[in-house]
Amino acid sequence: MSGDPPFIPGLALSEAFYREIVRPIIAAAFPTLRYSAALIGSGSEVLGFDTPMSRDHHWGPRVMLFLGEADHQAQRQAIHKRLGERLPGSYRGYSTHFSTPDPTDNGVQRRVLSSGGPINHRVECLTIAGFCDEYLGLDAGRDLDVLDWLTLPQQKLRSITGGGLFRDDVGLGALRQRLGWYPRDVWLYLLASVWRRIGQEEHLVGRAASVDDRVGSWLIAARLARDLMRLAFLMERAYAPYPKWFGSAFEQLGVAKQLGPALERVMRARSWPRRERALRQAYTVVAQQHRALELTAALPVRTARFWDRPFYVIGGDAYADALTEAITDPALANLARTNPIGSLDVFSDSPDLSIDPALRLRLRELYRSDAPGV
Repeated sequence: MSGDPPFIPGLALSEAFYREIVRPIIAAAFPTLRYSAALIGSGSEVLGFDTPMSRDHHWGPRVMLFLGEADHQAQRQAIHKRLGERLPGSYRGYSTHFSTPDPTDNGVQRRVLSSGGPINHRVECLTIAGFCDEYLGLDAGRDLDVLDWLTLPQQKLRSITGGGLFRDDVGLGALRQRLGWYPRDVWLYLLASVWRRIGQEEHLVGRAASVDDRVGSWLIAARLARDLMRLAFLMERAYAPYPKWFGSAFEQLGVAKQLGPALERVMRARSWPRRERALRQAYTVVAQQHRALELTAALPVRTARFWDRPFYVIGGDAYADALTEAITDPALANLARTNPIGSLDVFSDSPDLSIDPALRLRLRELYRSDAPGV
């Protein structure tokens, strides 16, 4: 909206809006209500990456209230109505009144000035089960299995385990803890799958350059740079966000101060020798990071010639093999040997696959048919 006040990070705005405005209204009208209050799920502000530009849609004073199933059934409409009657028209200079979802623009809602009457607010009443089903395609009542972990997008796992939890009466914190990080064997499988990708392509950067395919060499180098960044997230046990914030989140990792400059040199290099030197530095940083985790026996942290060709590689396949041997679940270890493609974040760039829970469920069945023992 034009004339917006100075920018406030959306997560901080949400928590203050809940504590100063929403909580007192709920306490007065529904004093015995048990609920959790949070801001999780979609939205750049959930990840802490919002900027003034983010304010043009969905952004604003909003909060999510998670109720028990019985309370949700019996009281959600009354809660919504009471808040519509009692909420102020603005909070800290930002309108609390939103447009109706735009069916021609993916249901986008924008802050608009209220013309009187009830506030069309964005204090949502949800249940944990309903949220998990709609956002993840996941049954919140059962334990996650290997196929769930391989098909749940990291960007969604980050947006649920991140964000803010302001009150927790109904177990939202327990869900966030359950989704906090991969089981050890799944983690090893994912690490192995990314190292395998590196092993399959690390020698191709120089081969493309040797025939003066500068664009091809650069594209392969860019793929390798992204995979090295993926490894960095995995090694630091941090879920990677969606592409818009992938680089910003990478900069928050501990290894970024060493790895980031090397990857920048990879991307900026105009000649193959400079690009190779930068890649070798990047490989060494990630290899040292792997060694520090002590997940496998010590492996080389220096690059070496690719057979008798004049290209230097780290030997990603050796890392993948060692990680596979460290997996204790026989079925998952077999999957790592026969189908080392990793999770959907590793083998697919499809935004739809990362967003649509129905597609995730279809992918889960494909995994099951391909690896029935998992």
